[in-house]
Amino acid sequence: MKLLALKIDVDTYRGTREGVPRLVELLQRLGADATFLFSLGPDHTGRAIKRVFRPGFMKKVSRTSVVEHYGIQTLLYGTLLPGPDIGRRCADILRSVAADGFEVGIHTWDHIKWQDYVAGESAAWTREQIDLAAARFAEVFGTPAKTHGAAGWQMNPEAYRHQQRMALTYASDTRGTHPFWPVVKGEPVRCVQLPTTLPTLDELIGVGDLTPENVHEHLLKLTAAEPEFGHVYTLHAELEGMKLLPTFERLLQGWLAQGYKLVSTLELFNALDTSTLPYHSVEMGELEGRSGTLALQGPRFPA
Repeated sequence: MKLLALKIDVDTYRGTREGVPRLVELLQRLGADATFLFSLGPDHTGRAIKRVFRPGFMKKVSRTSVVEHYGIQTLLYGTLLPGPDIGRRCADILRSVAADGFEVGIHTWDHIKWQDYVAGESAAWTREQIDLAAARFAEVFGTPAKTHGAAGWQMNPEAYRHQQRMALTYASDTRGTHPFWPVVKGEPVRCVQLPTTLPTLDELIGVGDLTPENVHEHLLKLTAAEPEFGHVYTLHAELEGMKLLPTFERLLQGWLAQGYKLVSTLELFNALDTSTLPYHSVEMGELEGRSGTLALQGPRFPA
């Protein structure tokens, strides 16, 4: 059976309240599974305004309407409006997702703070941010988190090491081609990475002739051939759970027609023989359609 894992990043208060229930309904209707990764602390989306100075950011914004997808109120959180505490105010929604049988995990504590600063921050800062999210996760769900998917695919060496200390089952923090054991600055880390293997909708829409109406056809071409280890597709509650929900439904139906079983990242992990997985260096690099750098699956280790 061909496996395609759906990893749902939930970045904002609005995405949690509005996008998550819509995605749950769609997935249940189509018999699809998925993993939901939650932002568990304050929504400070408005502080992302500083990204206008990042190379490639304005080009991305020109292709995908930030206001249309996130809403004016969300874009003021953390600046003119106080940032709502997602884990506290949306705890019932989070628990309902787990009660419906979906895997749940950590996305981040403060999405904007992690995405914008983790690459250059200290080990102590990194541990504090992860521990805040882990404590809130345990408070909400009554059990420790077993997976983590970094906001914006932003990581640093201590983040990988801390996942090993936490004894996570696996993580999905990188972009790449197949599952691997990560090697950080020559140091192997015993927490398997399931990298996102496919481009995201916001990386594709507006490029060439790709629109919300036809972008699913492009992605289906990328998944036409059966992959050796399956695929991981990352979607966002703020996009596929809202304005792009019809696009996402067409994509799901297409994958089902191609013979894929739509699964959680945990099910994809459980299908692996981890003893045979290769080691790969992890590195920060650029990816077409995204601004700045992000965590990438690098060369096989040792070379």
